[in-house]
Amino acid sequence: MKAVLIPGDGIGPEISASVESITKAMNLDIEWVKYRAGAQYAKETGEVWEPGLVDAIEEYKWALKGPTATPIGTGFRSVNVALRQKFSTYANVRPLRNFKGIDSKYENIDLVIIRENTEDLYKGIEYMLTDDIANGVKLITREASTRICRYAFEYARTNNRKKVTAIHKANIMKYTDGLFLDCYREVAKDYPEIETQEVIIDNMCMQLVQRPETFDVLVAPNLYGDIVSDLCAGLVGGLGIAPSGNIGDDYRIYEAVHGSAPDIAGKGIANPSSLILAFAMMLEALNKQKEAQSLREALAAVVEEGKFTTPDIGGQATTKEFTDAIIDKL
Repeated sequence: MKAVLIPGDGIGPEISASVESITKAMNLDIEWVKYRAGAQYAKETGEVWEPGLVDAIEEYKWALKGPTATPIGTGFRSVNVALRQKFSTYANVRPLRNFKGIDSKYENIDLVIIRENTEDLYKGIEYMLTDDIANGVKLITREASTRICRYAFEYARTNNRKKVTAIHKANIMKYTDGLFLDCYREVAKDYPEIETQEVIIDNMCMQLVQRPETFDVLVAPNLYGDIVSDLCAGLVGGLGIAPSGNIGDDYRIYEAVHGSAPDIAGKGIANPSSLILAFAMMLEALNKQKEAQSLREALAAVVEEGKFTTPDIGGQATTKEFTDAIIDKL
């Protein structure tokens, strides 16, 4: 099969090369078709992504994406957001677990954050009312809210999860978050075996820091899901080990969730774990569960041993040495 590979900016090409090496070493029947996108490509060409990228995703349905930089305050909108909205990959799925060998203040964390991916403030509907007043529109629809809540409950049922927690601020935003919460409650009626819970976003952040092990599947509108996803990544050791999948009815785009890290780009010391784990998510969705599990176990074994880990997780190895160690385990 063919799938699109978007290396991205900064360290993106380096960690993408790791996935290419692993694909070859595992003899997987995946042919990567590469396209450029992001800030560097925009700087060189004036375009956000290479011609043919959208057509390729439409044809192949599957994509893996490295980090792409986005200008702050000016310039083009996020490549991530644009692709999610273009292909209606409405569910952003981020599983997070502890890794032995990576320093964390917490144990026994096994969380999945399911974030609505297509609307909310990320629609980018904003404008200047006057020179001194800017307005942004928080768009929440019944269709999108019901869809993401059903995805969360279906995920819980399929993966033997026990609880789905809705994150909201309906005490203040009674129409927008109130609608999201209404949809959550309505969908929950179809899943009586799954425990439900509703937590206000600010309280949620506090509880995640105090007792993250008590949560299971979290479902949230776009903005809250974005914030909580990074918070939870911090609980298990950082964005460097946090994978992500953008799931739609017809298309799937998996990605590393961290930034492009321009300060270390080209030094050969980037940690490819986030993109490798995202690739494992992709393999699982392709019904290659055995291969996905083998890849996760190999990565976990290398991290636990600590002999060939990258500097961000306490080692001195290069990206290639880390990747080669995973391949040796495989």
